[in-house]
Amino acid sequence: MSVKITYFVHGTTKDNDQDLATGWAQGELSELGKKQAKELGQQAQGMYDVVFCSDLQRAIDSADLAFGERFKIIADQRLREANYGDFTQKHTNEFKDDLVQYIDHPFPGGESYRDVEKRVSDFIELLKKSYKGKRVAIVAHQGPQLALDVLLKGKNWEQAIAEDWRHAKAWQPGWEYTVDDGI
Repeated sequence: MSVKITYFVHGTTKDNDQDLATGWAQGELSELGKKQAKELGQQAQGMYDVVFCSDLQRAIDSADLAFGERFKIIADQRLREANYGDFTQKHTNEFKDDLVQYIDHPFPGGESYRDVEKRVSDFIELLKKSYKGKRVAIVAHQGPQLALDVLLKGKNWEQAIAEDWRHAKAWQPGWEYTVDDGI
């Protein structure tokens, strides 16, 4: 019996507006981000058995605005953004054009994408164990979504990074993933 995941990204933050990398900083939703989260809640037509989000404030606030009136929301630190270490609160053009170098090697003072993959893999094990046959919504960040592409869509990290919807700004109200018994 599989677990169906709909993955949502948090709303735009004040850091996003300035092209700053928030990483493990809490981040504050901008007025646009608050509006996006409220609209997401209206656009997300699916019924979910549970809603998870990252434990970083921008994801918690987005999840609350989108789903808080209808669902209990569980914050989970395994869904955090990649720890950008020394790049936290720095302009994204300092490093985001070459993310593949951080697949196996950590961001200076931070973690690698393999570390994010391990966290998300552990989260998937929780879903397999406790949420078989359920529909799960997740509100989180870029790193965990790329890890889901690697773990559940069969992409390698280079592909996941190269095909990330953020390059084309091809946002949509949710991405679908399936956790099968065999994964």
